[in-house]
Amino acid sequence: MAQPFGGRNGKMKMMAMDTRRRRSSCLAAVAAGAVMVMVVLMNGAAVCEGGATSKFVRKLEESEDMPLDSDTFYVPPGRNAPQQVHITQGDHDGRAVLVSWVTPEQPGSHEVVYWKADGGELQSALGIITRYKYFNYTSGFIHHSTITNLDYNTKYYYRVGTGKTARTFWFTTPPPVGPDAPYTFGLIGDLGQTYDSNATLTHYQNNPLKGQTVLYVGDLSYADRNPFHDNRRWDSWGRFTERSVAYQPWIWTAGNHELDFAPELEEFEPFKPFAHRYHVPFRASGSTARFWYSVKRASAYIIVLSSYSAYGKYTPQYEWLLAELPKVNRSETPWLIVLMHSPWYNSNNYHYMEGETMRVIFESWFVQYKVDAVFAGHVHAYERSERVSNIAYNITNKLCTPIKNENAPVYITIGDGGNIEGLASNLTEPQPSYSAYREASFGHAIFSIKNRTHAYYSWHRNQDGYAVKADHMWFFNRYWYPADDSTTAES
Repeated sequence: MAQPFGGRNGKMKMMAMDTRRRRSSCLAAVAAGAVMVMVVLMNGAAVCEGGATSKFVRKLEESEDMPLDSDTFYVPPGRNAPQQVHITQGDHDGRAVLVSWVTPEQPGSHEVVYWKADGGELQSALGIITRYKYFNYTSGFIHHSTITNLDYNTKYYYRVGTGKTARTFWFTTPPPVGPDAPYTFGLIGDLGQTYDSNATLTHYQNNPLKGQTVLYVGDLSYADRNPFHDNRRWDSWGRFTERSVAYQPWIWTAGNHELDFAPELEEFEPFKPFAHRYHVPFRASGSTARFWYSVKRASAYIIVLSSYSAYGKYTPQYEWLLAELPKVNRSETPWLIVLMHSPWYNSNNYHYMEGETMRVIFESWFVQYKVDAVFAGHVHAYERSERVSNIAYNITNKLCTPIKNENAPVYITIGDGGNIEGLASNLTEPQPSYSAYREASFGHAIFSIKNRTHAYYSWHRNQDGYAVKADHMWFFNRYWYPADDSTTAES
């Protein structure tokens, strides 16, 4: 079976500039008693106090959702045929896959049949079925089944449904957890289901770098943007993304558009549709809720946080992260990656400083444990930071400016999937020194781990050819090779 494919607060004033870290050469014209003017031309980018702001021009208009009868939302033939098939990691170490699907009319079979691609006996795993009601909508029958005790580095086929409506897919398990296991992650956020969303997913699927697992940083269907939070848009999104997520795991992060908290509709349970549809192995990492958890995959330790669940001191998420970070063995999983929805370092006026309270609480931990990269969404644009921290402030010392810190993560905002709200193009000026590269375009990214010391990162805008890198850098691991890896952004 061939895998199918388818057709944006004010200004932040910086107290100091680290001129040694500037990414560009500047031409300065100084006249006595006049203002210094810096004009920089570098690879089509305008450089201010910080790094590079791309001058790439694209349409700045609201995106349009694809109609519900679009063939992109293809409904498989046959009565009660399984649809919206998606997989994610099913345990902490990568030897299990959690398979989910929906049968629209009746429960049907809750069994997954699976076998190795190179032969072997058929095996099966039973699952659970859940449903939910939201205002005037009742979901189909949502199945979740976990396949366990899989071999590493192995291709498996799996089948859901029975008889003439049975459907077959495949996945490949990761290599064993280990310090030099190479692995390539895709990065997508705020996808939605517009024509631009379709372009993003197609672009990712055709990227020759070939992501093996998607790290998804929140905001899935944008069903809440429709009247009465029309949950049919959860169904259409599941069918839309099936062409990728049925074949490779997507690691889920909850965003604000997953809240679906609508007292005006007498819907008081946060995350209701998301929690029913997208299960994750949160208990395997000792979490008490599916919105924050961790997994190990190849040489990466991935921590998922919830920007919209309580995280103050003494809360369950706080206590979990406090206990979780010391567990990371960098000799086993050198690459420490954190996913969240609301970014901490964002120089866009859109959602400016919304992640500040979480940053104040957790940033010092990220520096202490030398997190390599933090990926977030929420802002519908792309931005990559320098390695900076802002952890010295104590109310009275006035030390409130981000500074270079080689123990700090690189912060990347990748909320540019293509959703209906369109691009966030209102950037703060001047560009702050912590910002290395920013651009209001739709796209996706790739994070390719080579070994314990090096990983190659690239961002790909939708308007370019599949192999074109609009921004890229080599990451040096903070534990094994903590050298300065800051680079000049290229566009």
